[in-house]
Amino acid sequence: MDLSDYGRPVARVIAKSLKHTSFTPIHVTIMFVIAGFIAIACLLNQYYWATLFFLLLKSILDAADGELAREKKTPSHTGRYLDSVSDIVLNLLILITIWHVTDGSLGLTLTAFFGIQLQGTLYNYYYVILRNKHNGDTTSRVFETDTPMALQGESQKNVDLLFSLYTMLYGIFDRIIYSLDRKAAHGKHLPRWFMTAVSTFGLGFQLLIIGCMLALGFDRYIIPFFIGYSAFIFIFIGIRRLINR
Repeated sequence: MDLSDYGRPVARVIAKSLKHTSFTPIHVTIMFVIAGFIAIACLLNQYYWATLFFLLLKSILDAADGELAREKKTPSHTGRYLDSVSDIVLNLLILITIWHVTDGSLGLTLTAFFGIQLQGTLYNYYYVILRNKHNGDTTSRVFETDTPMALQGESQKNVDLLFSLYTMLYGIFDRIIYSLDRKAAHGKHLPRWFMTAVSTFGLGFQLLIIGCMLALGFDRYIIPFFIGYSAFIFIFIGIRRLINR
């Protein structure tokens, strides 16, 4: 059970309803970016229940773009990298906005952002390994080192540009996680219970935690929580190594 993927059932309904329309996965990605900015506007005005709603909507639409690509049979590297670049920019803006409304520490906020991105990178690292072992999608790779060739229907120029942005924004996190667990891709198996635990590092679950903490009045504890929760990076890596000794 992927706890971060709670929006998938609704995302599938959205994708099926758009299958025979002119909407593309890129359009849905743009929709989740808009939902993210609306959430930030609500956060700025301290409408925290509305922030929770739009963060959940953002997560659902974040899953719907990939579902629509599968429904239309139009996978693309452009969509994959645009999705990731949009996510990290929104993550930073959300945390900066939390810093602003809580009058907290900018240094701690950036530390929390760094921790959140490392958490998400570990989650993606293990899940891409799992998908690749079971013939998953063709646009996700365990190691993002070389610019991929454009697929049918997309521009190589766009792929090159978005891949450059992706490596600039995510490269340091990828390198850190890989250096901490180099042999993960060679592990024989990753148990379901372990992957369920790791899924709490997924972006969908992170946004759910942020939204719920805001709505429940724990806004000042969001930054410290994610800094502390980053300790589980080392715990999960240790468990993974123990499982695959």
